[in-house]
Order: sequence, then C-alpha cells, then structure tokens
Amino acid sequence: MKNLSKNFKAPFLTIFIFLTIALGLVYFFGFFHPQGKPLKTATTREKIERGEPHMEKGKILMIIAPENFRDEEYLKPKKIFEANGFEVDTASTRMGKAVGMLGTEVKVNKIVYELSPNEYDAIVLVGGIGAQVFFEDEKIHEFLRTAYEEGKIVAAICISPVTLAKAGLLKGKRATVWPSEAETLKKYGAKYTGNAVEVDGNIVTANGPEAAEQFGETIVKLLTEKTSD
Repeated sequence: MKNLSKNFKAPFLTIFIFLTIALGLVYFFGFFHPQGKPLKTATTREKIERGEPHMEKGKILMIIAPENFRDEEYLKPKKIFEANGFEVDTASTRMGKAVGMLGTEVKVNKIVYELSPNEYDAIVLVGGIGAQVFFEDEKIHEFLRTAYEEGKIVAAICISPVTLAKAGLLKGKRATVWPSEAETLKKYGAKYTGNAVEVDGNIVTANGPEAAEQFGETIVKLLTEKTSD
C-alpha cells in the first residue's frame, strides 16, 4: 500500500511542478495578469515598428513624381504621419515603382488621376527635380483646387509650391519654396517669406529636404487641431 502511495505521489508532484513553472513563464512574458489588470498599451510608434495594426486618425495622400522625387521629403514626413496614426497613400502618374533622386524605391499604390480629394484629409506634394512634371499638369491643378475648396490641408515642399502657385492657390498667400523658384511664386501672386516652413490657412509650404521633418510635424499639428475643433 505504501508503494502504491509513493507511485501515485511521484507523477502528481511532477505535474504540479510542471504547471507551476508553466504558469510562471506565462506570467513573465505578459500573456496573463493574475490580478486582471490591463497590460501596458504599446504606443503607436511601437506598433508601427512591430508591424502591428493601429487606429488611424485620417488619411493623407502623398503625391510623388515617377522619377527623381526627393527621398527625404517623402520618407521623413511619411514616417511622422504614420507614427501619429495617419494612414498614408502614395500616388503618382503611374502605378509601380518610383525612384527617388538618392535611389529610394517606392511602391506607388494609387494613380493620382483616378482619385478624389474627398477621400483624404490632406494632400501632400513631394519635391525633387522630378516634381516639375506637375508644373503644367492641369488635372493635378484641378485636383488641388478641389481639395482646397473642400477644406483639406494642401501642402507642398521644395519646388512643388510652384505647382500650387500655377494652380492659383498661392495668390495673396504667405508661402515659401526652394530658393531658385522664389521669383516664380512672386510672379503668381504669393507673398514669398523664405522661411523653412510657412503656413497660411490650410496651405503648408516648405523650402527643401532640410525642412522635411518640420514640414511633416506642421501638417500633423494642423490636422490634429482640425479634428479637435
């Protein structure tokens, strides 16, 4: 009888030790909280870095040239937008791969001519020498005018404020641009300031890649203010 009792206790003790260790590991790795308290919620930036889904605050359309867009003016604002909970679409004149001046390859997931401004909260024109393709593009001009009339944030960096000027959106507005295009903005009635980033109502302009982060942060600030109103 004593031998039977010993034989019964041995496997029971093994199972008990195994379960204790298992529960300890589960608790350690955060899969279960013994007091039922919620675990710390990851920040939006942490979720993005881990590739996890997060709640979007709105949608931003970034328009780039199919060739020779300015890499930093796309990458830095996009990272800021996504880190602050905004969904970003990248559009150009054609689908497929777009290549930046510094070699960045971007997958274009939208053709700009097939879109409607009312799908977005902000429209952002990226600069670079390739952005000249939009200077005389009347379809883009109309798209931007419609976005502005609908109360969207309309933004442009580097030489891209020229596109806004030629669309008639900068007349009487404070604006900045890459220095070589300052006279063009004045020609179309803009009040050129030469600042790194300029805001006039719902229009945001910036003068080049060094202003890319401030440009992105300014757009986020304006969108956040509009949402909280």
